Amino acid sequence: MLLLPAIDIYGGRVVRLTRGDYSEMTVYDGSPADRAAGFRAAGARWLHIVDLEGARLGSTPAFDAVRGIIARSGLQTQVGGGIRSAETAEKYLAAGAGRVILGTAAAQTPALVRELTAAFGGKIAVGADLRDGVVAVKGWTELTGRPALDFCLEMQELGVETVICTDISRDGLLSGANLALYRGLSAALSLKLIASGGVSSLDDLRALRGIGLHGAILGKALYEGGLDLSEAIKTCEAAAV
Repeated sequence: MLLLPAIDIYGGRVVRLTRGDYSEMTVYDGSPADRAAGFRAAGARWLHIVDLEGARLGSTPAFDAVRGIIARSGLQTQVGGGIRSAETAEKYLAAGAGRVILGTAAAQTPALVRELTAAFGGKIAVGADLRDGVVAVKGWTELTGRPALDFCLEMQELGVETVICTDISRDGLLSGANLALYRGLSAALSLKLIASGGVSSLDDLRALRGIGLHGAILGKALYEGGLDLSEAIKTCEAAAV
């Protein structure tokens, strides 16, 4: 199972939200580029970056910072936040991103998902950000009314290979992954599923690997939860592709 340490950027700084609430934002020391270098030193191969300001506004204020991280870190990088047009997706891919994540755009403009997956295949991923099992958009601030499984099945039919599924209610709480959610989705879907939200321990990672998930995103557990990235990678990535 692939592990992806996360860097969330707001105002040029490394931050973490609690349950997707922008009023509950923790700011961490060090630049995003320094964090990426540390993750690479610990053995990471992939990096997950979200432009939180862009996610809320539908723009890309962190683009230059993200481009710099991609260029300097040498890590494969998936990027999300504010990517709501083909032009923006292509801009990030041209900057070296290994995958771009469509969130709000996927929920509101399925035709864009079809267009981009036809053009770029596995370089296009979709973010299914869930609040009480319903897809949320615009930086997790609005609910669509779409149940998680219905949305993921539609994305699968559109040709999407990878979905990053975030349980917002657990994000930033170090409360453990929602295993029931991922077990149900994994059983019903044939795409690559990446878990996000609440992942806090090696036991969580072992359980997710046992379900058969493709990957897991690590955030607050790395910043202040005591999870050692090197140890986690040795535990989970032996068979990752």
